[in-house]
Amino acid sequence: MTDTVAPTSVDSPWPVSTLSTKLKEWIDRLGSVWIEGEITQWGVSAGNVYGKLKDLEVDVTVSFNIWSSSRSKVPDDLKQGDRVIALVKPNFWPKGGTLSMQVFEMRHVGLGDLLERLEKLRLKLATEGLFDESRKKPLPFLPNCIGLVTGKDSDAEKDVLRNAQLRWPSVLFRVVHAAVQGDRAVGEVISAIEQLDADPVVDVIIVARGGGDFQHLLVFSDEALVRVAANCVTPLVSAIGHENDRPLLDFVADLRASTPTDAAKRVVPDVAEELNLIRQAKSRLGLRLTSLVNNEIDKIGQLRSRPVLVDSSWIFAERSEEVTRFVARGAELMERALERAQSRTNELTSKLHAISPTRTLERGYAIAQLESGEIIRKSHALKAGTGIRVTLADGSFGANVNESMIPQKGNLER
Repeated sequence: MTDTVAPTSVDSPWPVSTLSTKLKEWIDRLGSVWIEGEITQWGVSAGNVYGKLKDLEVDVTVSFNIWSSSRSKVPDDLKQGDRVIALVKPNFWPKGGTLSMQVFEMRHVGLGDLLERLEKLRLKLATEGLFDESRKKPLPFLPNCIGLVTGKDSDAEKDVLRNAQLRWPSVLFRVVHAAVQGDRAVGEVISAIEQLDADPVVDVIIVARGGGDFQHLLVFSDEALVRVAANCVTPLVSAIGHENDRPLLDFVADLRASTPTDAAKRVVPDVAEELNLIRQAKSRLGLRLTSLVNNEIDKIGQLRSRPVLVDSSWIFAERSEEVTRFVARGAELMERALERAQSRTNELTSKLHAISPTRTLERGYAIAQLESGEIIRKSHALKAGTGIRVTLADGSFGANVNESMIPQKGNLER
């Protein structure tokens, strides 16, 4: 069918169905293949398994499905995170435009029981959080004393000591030798780490070995050793020197160095580089301070050259005239205020005198009071024999009331 389809062009494009059909035909030609990868997704529905398989080296993932008819050829303990090999047949579904792998067989990858146990341990420790970045302790900038755990007379020891002392000649080391392979290695390395961690003089610990094959490096993946390293209070550097099949110590260490030489360079700063940085900083600081001082001197010179600061006597003269004017103006305003106040006082005094009882008495009136001091306002308050006091303009006198002095009601009405 596809051979009879004409080539595509702008004027005669293929239908989508034609492209899908061609894709399916090409994919079907591949047949069944064995592939290797890591399971990143695993789900079971209605007896069928749906999952995803990721490449071990690059970020590439494919979907797969295992029909219930093929489950008998798949281990029951498979789960997410397992490394597996699988016999698959690519299957393209034209209607949905999706590609998946139909699995006929799947088994654990042939790493051996040892590698499988190591992978399970790694997952276990990772789940516990021993590899979390939040647990990593920063290394001191310039350690005074470095603890080194390594094999006796090993190249790793020589590399670390030589490169560290070349970079900072005054750095001190406390070296604890330990077997780095064999039956005694785990116990001796653990003892060495604990000894250096308990030493208050040691600022950082380096565990170094000059590489080796996978079997020889299993010491540094031992669970007990890894847990001791995780609980180490002193910052710890793993310098096993093996790029492939990294031991678990690399994951739990505060810093992983690729080689013992790399560990020395990353733990000890280069004295020549640091002195050069100090010289550069001093030079920049001197230039900056000189620039700031010169700028301030220029600003002061500009300010002093201004007319207002060259001859400042005009400031006092002008302000003196202003003060004289303000004083004269203040005196004038004060005099006017006093005049207005005096005039108002005289006016109020005249009014007060006009309504004063004394002025009334001067016009011939008198004030009659009982001996108690009460002013007599009504004639009926008087009785014969009552003592009274009469106040005139120029004095007062006492008197007694008699019948003739009491006004009659009829007279008052007239």
